[in-house]
Amino acid sequence: MTGWSCLVTGAGGFLGQRIVRLLVEEKELKEIRALDKAFRPELREEFSKLQNKTKLTVLEGDILDEPFLRRACQDVSVVIHTACIIDVFGVTHRESIMNVNVKGTQLLLEACVQASVPVFIYTSTLEVAGPNSYKEIIQNGHEEELLENTWPAPYPYSKKLAEKAVLAANGWTLKNGGTLYTCALRPMYIYGEGGPFLSASINEALNNNGILSSVGKFSTVNPVYVGNVAWAHILALRALRDPKKAPSVQGQFYYISDDTPHQSYDNLNYILSKEFGLCLDSRWSLPLALIYWIGFLLEVVSFLLSPVYSYQPPFNRHTVTLSNSVFTFSYKKAQRDLAYKPLYSWEEAKQKTVEWVGSLVDRHKETLKSKTQ
Repeated sequence: MTGWSCLVTGAGGFLGQRIVRLLVEEKELKEIRALDKAFRPELREEFSKLQNKTKLTVLEGDILDEPFLRRACQDVSVVIHTACIIDVFGVTHRESIMNVNVKGTQLLLEACVQASVPVFIYTSTLEVAGPNSYKEIIQNGHEEELLENTWPAPYPYSKKLAEKAVLAANGWTLKNGGTLYTCALRPMYIYGEGGPFLSASINEALNNNGILSSVGKFSTVNPVYVGNVAWAHILALRALRDPKKAPSVQGQFYYISDDTPHQSYDNLNYILSKEFGLCLDSRWSLPLALIYWIGFLLEVVSFLLSPVYSYQPPFNRHTVTLSNSVFTFSYKKAQRDLAYKPLYSWEEAKQKTVEWVGSLVDRHKETLKSKTQ
């Protein structure tokens, strides 16, 4: 295992940068290549400080640029592919999502074959399994249940196709005659410092008299802390590089959760922000079935207007289902095959996230102060 190297795509993102921070602690790692379309200056600076632990090369480029991918994969031992367009609400053009999430993954797999990269770990999503109906209850689901998302929405559909491509590539022959080994991780909804959805909810509440908008009061989910998802990727690469563990991991997918309590999305946002005076909207809300059918009517309006106007509904049937289902999963298979055990407890994860939420509140106060001066 001497002198190995790792390429992380999406390394500038919420999860990708956490994986890089853990990778620098790995033994005998000679180089990390951090790839993304763009890196914030402060993240570049942070990465440069990690250089004293291991060589860290920042690569800015497009996941659809084949020559760029081939160069990025040259002399690499492991690829961790987190890069994708995450679009739950259908804001991004469908073709862009399919190109980046599906074609980008296929091109990266082909680049791995040409560069003889033997290990490929894919960051999938819980959404490839559903939920397909808010009436369907899945509690402590597991990998043996063959659940598959049936929505045509581009994000879950693209991730489903990409995951299938990754797992089907397990066993491919590499250019040097070796074999490509792959696996996929399906994390639950990820929260933590820098979380884009949590950040949006908090900032919206701060601009709305401290009232948190409802994003899913009828849901029961088991969110997962970003640090634990990053840790699962480290354990997956260790397992695929270990001749004893690799046979049981090759071509497999794993649900990744932790010990965060099962709760609604609304309750999670409240728990992480109540210390700063934020509160849930106490107003009466419509029954879920009615909200679902309003979502359907909004889809019809959007379709009828499409020849003359691009109308983006505030919600649709898919987002209503996604935000209001009972959909929880166990991490027992990851525990068995990857020796996965959460690196951070719920209390640690909560404390770190609450501190970060506090920084958002402070920033908001500073902004208001500068406006009044």
